[in-house]
Amino acid sequence: MDVAALLQRYRDLKLKIATAESCTGGLVAGTLTAVAGSSDVYDRGWVTYSNEAKREQLGVSASLLEAHGAVSGEVAEAMAKGALHRSQADVAISVTGIAGPGGGSAEKPVGLVYIGLWRKDGWHQVERCLFDGDRDSVRAQTVTRALIHLYSATV
Repeated sequence: MDVAALLQRYRDLKLKIATAESCTGGLVAGTLTAVAGSSDVYDRGWVTYSNEAKREQLGVSASLLEAHGAVSGEVAEAMAKGALHRSQADVAISVTGIAGPGGGSAEKPVGLVYIGLWRKDGWHQVERCLFDGDRDSVRAQTVTRALIHLYSATV
């Protein structure tokens, strides 16, 4: 994904981006802001690794976390919505998952990632991904997929 072209597309459409990340630890934000001039498109981001951070910073409800777990489509959706409402962005993206090497289970294996997207007009989506590889690979694949989602939000 050509990040400079993605940012230019947002710039041309006069749209801003916010990020809410868990398993990537800020890599989506870092990838976007590595491009000079990204400040006119990238509004802000959150790294909410703990459930407490998801609740406090993004407004994800404790009952949602308890019912579905942090790695779920429901929480990815709530993270994106929370980021959108707490920013000046037009599009918010969230990622939550299990990058490994530990932490996985039969129900939620290592490599399971949910990517949430929420636009200011109310359109939203969540994708369930299952990536192969080690921790670095899962995180890198998540960033790439998140960037693709950001592009798709403008089409």
